[in-house]
Amino acid sequence: MSSNKAQQPLQADGALAPPRRLSRKEYEKELRRLQTELLRLEESIRQQGQRVIIIFEGRDTAGKGGMIKRITAMLNPRFCRVVALPAPTERERTQWYFQRYVAHLPSAGEMVLFDRSWYNRAGVEHVMGFCSETEYEEFMRTCPQFERMLIRSGIVIVKYWLSVSDEEQERRFAARINDPRKRWKLSPMDLQARAHWVDYSEAKDQMFSYTDVKESPWYVVETDNKKSAQLNLISHLLSLIPYQAVAHEHIEVPARQKRSYERPPKDLQTMVPMRYEVE
Repeated sequence: MSSNKAQQPLQADGALAPPRRLSRKEYEKELRRLQTELLRLEESIRQQGQRVIIIFEGRDTAGKGGMIKRITAMLNPRFCRVVALPAPTERERTQWYFQRYVAHLPSAGEMVLFDRSWYNRAGVEHVMGFCSETEYEEFMRTCPQFERMLIRSGIVIVKYWLSVSDEEQERRFAARINDPRKRWKLSPMDLQARAHWVDYSEAKDQMFSYTDVKESPWYVVETDNKKSAQLNLISHLLSLIPYQAVAHEHIEVPARQKRSYERPPKDLQTMVPMRYEVE
């Protein structure tokens, strides 16, 4: 199992370095800087023909969606895809378990972010009884083998577990219930998960005991402070995948075309009403 201490920056005396405290303005500046680096990473992946998978797992309200949005904000969606699969269909339930995920693996030059992944079987499917005990045990045995197979084929796999405290999850649940803009995030399964709180904790610990292996370790990110978590995760991700700035060819902007042409008046078009004007 990976050591958190080994990943933490150290001071000259060997002690763990304290985190930098940032203001809101400094957070925005650092986020922009890291997002620019992510763009360089994406360009390097594309140029070198790498294949990268990043898996995001964690309890409900842990901040997976917001984290993924911050990562993909400046990236090219042609080369960076987000995969968030719905419940399997009846046909998919008869397939080899990993089959529907294989269809979404990256090709050369692509990065795929899984908003939940094949680890559904170790979590919600196991806890809620959507798979048999035999299917669960088979998954736990074969998942490390499946990931080793992907790694041997040249795919880079990074796995993040977003961890939220009990108290903060309660606060976020209440916020979703009371805010119409967030209520859609609460699925019936999320509500049922509260009745299986300890079961999910036990399932996560079991999952780690089988799948936190040297070739594809789990990296745990504390997400009670979402902004801190975003900077910490992005910075860590950039440190895991070697990349370098891609040289760009000089772009010559051609002169704008000029010739006689009279455009139709705007009052012939259906215009969107000007309800707002921002200074």
